Amino acid sequence: SPEAAGAYYDILQNRAFGNYADLLEDITYSVGMGTYLGHLRNQSEIPELGVFPDENYARELMQLFSIGLWELNEDGSRKLDYARRPIPTYSNFHITELAKVMTGFNWGDTSSFYAYKNRPDLPMTIWDTHHDRGEKFLVNGGYIPAGNKSADDVRLAIENLVNHPSTGPFIGRLLIQRFVTSNPSPAYIRRVARSFGDNGEGIR
Repeated sequence: SPEAAGAYYDILQNRAFGNYADLLEDITYSVGMGTYLGHLRNQSEIPELGVFPDENYARELMQLFSIGLWELNEDGSRKLDYARRPIPTYSNFHITELAKVMTGFNWGDTSSFYAYKNRPDLPMTIWDTHHDRGEKFLVNGGYIPAGNKSADDVRLAIENLVNHPSTGPFIGRLLIQRFVTSNPSPAYIRRVARSFGDNGEGIR
């Protein structure tokens, strides 16, 4: 859809120099992303009917857009456990829990969850009626209590990922590789990660 692609490009352009959590939140509500990675019309689980939330966007939000696969030091090197093995940032449990957050999304400007309105240029609407209202356990000890509004769940989950210590070096390395050099030094990654952690005004 050219409309969805254009709307997604606008998100990147409008948020490029702003807060990373705001960028990820806008991307999460993008119809293009919802269609591509499966959380458009995603609903809370109904086990007796075999309905379970699609996990694709939850997985990619962690693996590609925020924390990556492995816990990182500030210079981009992998943290190691006592046996000198890399430490995973998340498990399948965390994918399942984050997938619960990504429920209730539908086409934008709809009158009900079951209404269909082909408006790929609009952000998706999120419906409490089809959002998982239970508690959710996130990475790095994050927790969302039961009963929150669906939009609040989404924002809390995104902030949990953005505040993870691996996000700065993971995203920093990717930005350096795309815009500056393919093989950045650990010191370069550390400087970018520190700027990600504090923009000079105490804001991540």
